[in-house]
Amino acid sequence: MDLIGAGKFLKLVREGRWEYATRPGGREVAVIIALTADRRLLLVEQMRIPLGCNVLELPAGLVGDHAAWAGERAVDAAQRELEEETGYRALHLTELMRCPTSAGLTDETAVFFRAEGLVKTGPGGGDPSERITVHAVPLAGIDRWLLDRQRQGVALDPKIYTALYWLDRPPDAGGAES
Repeated sequence: MDLIGAGKFLKLVREGRWEYATRPGGREVAVIIALTADRRLLLVEQMRIPLGCNVLELPAGLVGDHAAWAGERAVDAAQRELEEETGYRALHLTELMRCPTSAGLTDETAVFFRAEGLVKTGPGGGDPSERITVHAVPLAGIDRWLLDRQRQGVALDPKIYTALYWLDRPPDAGGAES
């Protein structure tokens, strides 16, 4: 593997004919599918500079991306990111699947968790460097709500549709409870 270039958070490498991005601190991102007791899906919205617009996403974050979290497990990152971004804590997190985020562009892997038994602990909104808006969207009418947001110029992360798929599956359809 040859280094093409490096920044603070990403490296661009070449392996044979392939060029791809990698993260020096870790390659997993914890993605959380969180449904409140009154059947509202928690989504977060924030400006994403590469796209030049706000993006609507599932709560998520890098695993072990800070020196204080070195060796962190994906489930612990999921709990930390859920609370930081949405202001909710989960009583149970179940790993559902691991998959590439963009197999031709990066070696990053998404680890999806179902969050159950949500307890409100704070306002959410992310860390001081982020400006996250939290949305608790009722499942009844979510398709229309997402379409309206898209028509308003907000980009939709396709992982939202992965969440909707998993919400129709029994809790034991995925991995083991953590």
